[in-house]
Parts: sequence; C-alpha cells; structure tokens
Amino acid sequence: MNDQFALQLKGICKSFPGVVALDNVDLFVKKGEIHAVVGENGAGKSTLMKILCGAYQKDAGEIWVDSKKEDIKTPLDAQKLGIAIIYQEFNLAPHLSAAANIFIGREPTNQFGFINNLKINQEAETLFKQLGVDVDVISEVGRLTVCNQQFTEIAKALSMDPKILIMDEPTSALPEKEIEQLFKVMRRIKKEGVTILYISHCLDEVFEIADTITVLRDGRHIITETKAALTNEAVISHIVGEELRNKIRQRESEKAANIVMHVEHLSMENTLKDITFDLYQGEILGIAGLLGAGRTELLHCLFGVNKVTNGTISIHNRVCEIDNPMDAVTHGMGYVPEDRKLQGLFLELTTRANISAANLNQLRRYGIVNNGLERALADGYIDALSIKVSSQEQKVVNLSGGNQQKALLARWLAIHPKILFLDDPTRGIDVGARAQIHELIYQLAEDGLSVIFVSSELPEVMEVSDRIIVLARGQITGEFSHEEVTKEKILTCATLSSKGYQRNGSALPSRNNLYDHNKN
Repeated sequence: MNDQFALQLKGICKSFPGVVALDNVDLFVKKGEIHAVVGENGAGKSTLMKILCGAYQKDAGEIWVDSKKEDIKTPLDAQKLGIAIIYQEFNLAPHLSAAANIFIGREPTNQFGFINNLKINQEAETLFKQLGVDVDVISEVGRLTVCNQQFTEIAKALSMDPKILIMDEPTSALPEKEIEQLFKVMRRIKKEGVTILYISHCLDEVFEIADTITVLRDGRHIITETKAALTNEAVISHIVGEELRNKIRQRESEKAANIVMHVEHLSMENTLKDITFDLYQGEILGIAGLLGAGRTELLHCLFGVNKVTNGTISIHNRVCEIDNPMDAVTHGMGYVPEDRKLQGLFLELTTRANISAANLNQLRRYGIVNNGLERALADGYIDALSIKVSSQEQKVVNLSGGNQQKALLARWLAIHPKILFLDDPTRGIDVGARAQIHELIYQLAEDGLSVIFVSSELPEVMEVSDRIIVLARGQITGEFSHEEVTKEKILTCATLSSKGYQRNGSALPSRNNLYDHNKN
C-alpha cells in the first residue's frame, strides 16, 4: 500500500433500516494534511467518521491506517490506532470539571492508586494554554460557555496525542476570533505531523484551512481534489448535484415610511443600554456584533423572554406591553431561537406536532385540536418548505439539521407573523438548506414580512440584510446599508467602546440623533 497515506478507506458500505448511508465510498487522506469532507446533511459524512472511530461498524469495505489493514470495532480500537474525534454534539459530563472531562476514563493516579487531581488540572491548563484560550479547569463544564465547552472537547481530543484527528463541525459554537485561534492550532499540529479530517458546512472556512477537499452526496463519493483545483461554486455544484443559483434579492434604495416596529431607549440591566431603532415593513434588518455584544439578548427582550428595565416597543405606532412570549405572539411576532434543539423544538414529538405547536388555538374546535386541520397545516408547510420527512408523524429528532430548522420556521410562519426574529437560523446546516432558507427569507420580505436577522457569521449578515445595526457591549455602535457595509466597518464598530457611533463610515457625535439624521 502507498505509505504517503495516513488513512485509506476503500469501498465502505453502511446501511440502516430503509436507508443506505454509505455506498462503496473511498477516501484517501495523505499524512500531515488537513482534508475537508463536505456534503449536505445526510450525505454520509458523520456516518463515515463514526465508522472510522469505532462508533459504527461498516457493512463492507476496508480501512487501512499507516499502510496496515485494520479492523476497528470499538472506540478503544480507534484510540489505540491514534484516531481521535471531536463530535459536533458535545460529549461532556456537565457535572464534572473541565479538567475531569478531558481525562475521563484515562485519569492519572498517584502511588496509592487514587486519582491525581492536581496533575489532571495542571495538564488541562497546559492544553488550554496550547489552544490559546482561558478556561477555568476546575469549573463544572455545564457552567461554561458553549464556546469553552467546545474548546474542552478539542482539548480532550488533543490530550490523546492523536495521529489522526477528526473534527466534526468544530467551529459551529465558536465566534470569529476563536475560530482564528482554532485554525492556528490546526496549522501547528499539522506541522507536527497530525493528519486532520475536517467536516464543515462553512465553505469559506474549508477554503481557508483545508489542503484537500472531498465531496460526498447521497452516501457516495463524488470528488476529491486539492483546494487549488476547486472553486466555491464548483464545490457547491458537486454537493447539490446541480448548479446552485441563489436568488438575488431586489433591494429598494429607500424604504417606504411604513415603520412596523419602533424600539426606543430599550435597556436591560447589565446587558443592553439605550437601544433605539426602527424596523420597516418588508425589511431584513441584520444585527451584528461580537460574542457577548447582546444580539440574542436583544431578541429575547423584544420577544418577551427577558424583562426590560427601561424603554418602549411600538408596533404600528402603538406602544405594546410585552411581558412574555405569548404577548409577543399576540402582537404578531415569531421567534426562531439560536439553539433549535434546546430552545425551539420538541425533539421527541412528531414533525406535525412541532409545526402546529404555536397555532393550536386556531386549530381547536370546541376546545379540542382538530386532527384534520392540524394534518392539513403540517402537510401544507412540509410541501411549501420542502421538508424531507418520511411522513408528518416522523419524530423531529430524526430529521437532519436543515429539515429541523425548516420545521421550526414552519411553526412560526403558521401564525402569519408581522415580524419574525431569526437568531442564527442557518447554524450547523448544509449549503443547500442554507440557500433554501435564504431564499425563503427573501420571499417573506418581498411579501411584506419584517425580519430581524442575527448570525454569528459576518459574511452571512452582510449578504442577507438590507440594513445592519452593530452592537458592542450592549449598545448600538453603528448602522450601515447593504450597499455600504464592509466587514472592516462592522468589526470597527463591534470593537468600539460605544463612545463613537459609526454610520456611513464616519463617527456621529451622539446616538440620540441617529433617527433625526436618517430622516434628513
């Protein structure tokens, strides 16, 4: 066998009841390279990685590691071969410390056979220093931020001193600065001879970090090429099986004077301060800012999840009291939260039940939900949003990430909202589903729905939004139209102390005169 390859997978097949997950897949990975594996949800990426790390058993095919044929039946087999994996879904014990999670099952002991907690903490601190992040190693991991939980997973994998490191969507929970730090670490360990298999839906990241790209589609190997031989558009075409033409949004240079929502001097203790802005009918208003800037907290206040300490929210020139989400729904608002699994979906319920959940009052007849109306509602949105399900009775937990997100969108569209809040609606979904959701957002805006759009990815905010306001430390520090915005302008405003408000690239003396300035 060719000794230039760290890993060779040949003719890998895997089926589940009624589904062929992998169909004769080949994957050849050179030593010391970063090899990206991309494809839509359901393409077989994670299944292939789970076979490699021993979580699943292949039905057919061969696995060669360092030119030697291996039979990987358990995670321990993979670990002994120097294969480590960072799963997209965290595999952490929330009540144990970060350090304990890193070395769980591999704890060093002292001369008396007791676990050496001092050594565990010291080695954990060393690992986090190598990653360039500050994590409290003795804190319960459940109390850490999602970002630090992700770095705990990464530290755990690196603590095994792997020869082959599998990274399944490692940046999905990381802000931009931490992604840059992770890439530095990846480049460093690559130089040290570690081979990295990198799974990501973000093609910008793939083209930044990968040496080689493999595309899977419908459980089959489509293409493997060097990054230099591919373009973003070519990869997308291979992923979806056709040329993907994103709908171009026709943006109006000037919005009509139809203000749907006016937010004035909104504040929340220790989080938001003096937030004032307008939202127009049919507008997609983007909210940008670094981690901790207050983007999600602002949506929570507008939707009644968090209690405001000052300020007013007006809908169509009428001040509204929004003390809870039911009040928000009554005033025509819908909200797709950042974490669809923890905050949005009822995972063990059917797709039908998830779609109808916010609309039950309209489906009741004589106090009882009418099953016929509910099924018709679900069928209508499954068809309209192209949600891939075996039937509307399929549990939503068994859907792909993109289809879960569509089901959650369907729930709020079913109430026919005037205003829709979208918090990172394309996080962790494939490029095909992302393009479909973008097109849906554009169509909703064209139909008159007003959208407030939050994304942790600056390019996405810039692409989707008609207008963008920037938050820093809970205050608005900038506002830009789609035509004038640049990444540099957003980052400049996102790092301001809020003493200088940026609009159109220049500082304004005060945020209080912003809307007078807009009207002139």
